[in-house]
Amino acid sequence: MSPSSLQEEKAYPPPQRISFAEHEQRLPWLAILMDAYLITDQGISEAINREEKQGKKLACARGCATCCKSHETIPVYPLELMGMSWYATEILDGERRDKLKEQLRNLDSIQSCPFLLDNACSLHAVRPMACRSFNVFNTQCAAGEDAYYTRRGDVLTPIKKYTDEAFNVMLPFYGVKNKAERRKMIKTGGMHQMAKVMRDLNWSTLADKMDAFEKN
Repeated sequence: MSPSSLQEEKAYPPPQRISFAEHEQRLPWLAILMDAYLITDQGISEAINREEKQGKKLACARGCATCCKSHETIPVYPLELMGMSWYATEILDGERRDKLKEQLRNLDSIQSCPFLLDNACSLHAVRPMACRSFNVFNTQCAAGEDAYYTRRGDVLTPIKKYTDEAFNVMLPFYGVKNKAERRKMIKTGGMHQMAKVMRDLNWSTLADKMDAFEKN
């Protein structure tokens, strides 16, 4: 199933695939990740449109980063980790790069997502599926609020067929190439066993990797 075959007519222009053409030629796994993210974004777009047709209004907006601060168990999958590491190492530049390296080495001093800088995601183009999927309607989250628990009815429920297809696209990277095996793994939720908790990882090693890249 292709990303375009999942896309239905929407009130807003459909999401566009983020492309890193030269890097994707060198790193085939990156093309897989960006294809999966396109499918995820298409599903979120359709789900938001459905909710807005029911009278809800999306509350999430640029500069609102409450969920990046209050969510302590953000799941991230190995292929996503590769994308985040690559982006931070090879794409991020300037002052944001320097600030991120310092933050990654001093995570004990912050309570937010390791990649939140000045209330914005420093890796927004390759942010995990969990982050792409979390959207809140009607009222922006209060400081420290996790709306999933305080007002579940205002939190977007992703459309399953898109989420499943995004995982289906990624699973061959993990060696699950047989279609029947992929369907079984998705149905049973087996791929979730590969997920790690964002805050539990040793991100200081990424800062070291960024330093080493700069010296080459």
